[in-house]
Amino acid sequence: MSDRPGSGADALWAAGSPGLGAPEGTEWETVIGLEVHAELLTRTKLFSSSPNAFGGEPNTHIDPVCLGLPGTLPVLNRHAVELAVRVGLALGAEVRPSIFARKNYFYPDMPKDYQISQYDRPINVGGRLELPSGKVVRIERAHLEEDTGKTTHMGGAGRIDGAAYSLVDYNRAGVPLLEIVSRPDMRSAAEAREFVAELRATLVAVGASDGKMEEGSLRVDANVSVRPAGVSRLGTRCEIKNVNSLRSLGRALEHEARRQIELLTSGEAVAQQTRHWDEDEGRTTALRSKEEATDYRYFPEPDLVPLAPEGAWVEQIRAELPLLPRQRRRRLADATDEAPARVSLIVERGQDDLALEAVEAGAPAAAVLKHLEQNLAGGTGALTAAGLAELLAMEESAELTSNQVKDVLADMARTGQAPAAVARRLGFEAVGAGELAVLVDRMIAEHPEEWRRLCSGEGRERKKMQGFFTGQVMRATKGQADGRRVAALLAERAGS
Repeated sequence: MSDRPGSGADALWAAGSPGLGAPEGTEWETVIGLEVHAELLTRTKLFSSSPNAFGGEPNTHIDPVCLGLPGTLPVLNRHAVELAVRVGLALGAEVRPSIFARKNYFYPDMPKDYQISQYDRPINVGGRLELPSGKVVRIERAHLEEDTGKTTHMGGAGRIDGAAYSLVDYNRAGVPLLEIVSRPDMRSAAEAREFVAELRATLVAVGASDGKMEEGSLRVDANVSVRPAGVSRLGTRCEIKNVNSLRSLGRALEHEARRQIELLTSGEAVAQQTRHWDEDEGRTTALRSKEEATDYRYFPEPDLVPLAPEGAWVEQIRAELPLLPRQRRRRLADATDEAPARVSLIVERGQDDLALEAVEAGAPAAAVLKHLEQNLAGGTGALTAAGLAELLAMEESAELTSNQVKDVLADMARTGQAPAAVARRLGFEAVGAGELAVLVDRMIAEHPEEWRRLCSGEGRERKKMQGFFTGQVMRATKGQADGRRVAALLAERAGS
């Protein structure tokens, strides 16, 4: 998976395809490892003072260094190193002394004909990422490198094959990248999507990247192989390049796994390739045979000294790390007696602090989670924890019906007003206990046949009649009655 010869990932990805000519009915297992390229949130590029900014007119965020003009020298961006260390610590990696290397190739998007990257001595080694589902994916490395420019092929459906000509924009050339390489620990497209989502949330949490896949600041290369279930040896992998959305990632992985299984079950071999995902056609196509480390002719970058972050600086960065998504899930789960996966959506939306404060203010944890999940998907707006706790107390005491609570909650998120004031303004007045009892008795008297069916019925019939009487009461009160009180009164009368 990395380009290091003899690295743990490369040693695991085997040459040759298992199960050639496998019998019909063979169960297959998909093996997935990801390489995630995250543009770092620095003000300037990795080795020069050109701005690191998305957009802009083509070839305006450039300078002699990122254009590779003769006589220019790279100067390392300290902030980029700090962000790389932050990510490494967040992933539980070991921050090591490292060196930069020249990765040689000829593409027009790097005019100096090489990319400055890290090779056999990356800054972050090892680590792990715990997903909301509880799955743990091991991290092999997270290394610094400069981004390349962007080539746009004109005509020929945007591909170089058949294009009339190509345009190159060097605005992105030299932007600092952190490449996070996972171990081949994922077994489905769903797990891969969950990994990228969790990694993106972690990058954003530590302030290392904005995680905007739609702008290219987070891009994913996926290594995929398949093998018969129960076989430990990994099969020949194919790499799918530059997938730029979670949806596309899932579709590309599922398609590529099917393609490889079809080859193997028909007795053909899987060729190790780099492949392109065609979103419109929903399939991968071959770009080139997969390069190995020898193809890039790595050698140490002679214009940069070794990078050795001081231990005290690393520990200072560690001490300043914010709570990570997994820690926030655990904190909220412990406070609400729920599983971490149950509260992951609230953490993802950034609503966990509000939820914790509302629970601390006395609100029922289950009700807090329910309303945040179901009724505040668009954001909490001006809602306060104290206001939410007060509203849920009104719901619990049956001062407001569940439908009224939804309306009041939406208003509070918009205006920030107290729930009692909002309820009065909306005309929500609770039906008194005595008035409600009289109304229930009246409905029983007016519908004797239905009442007999409720009292003598069981299961679905009884539930149907309970719904009938509750509906009658709700219509009579124009929705102001509390359904739980109505149910309790019906049960009390049916029991007597």
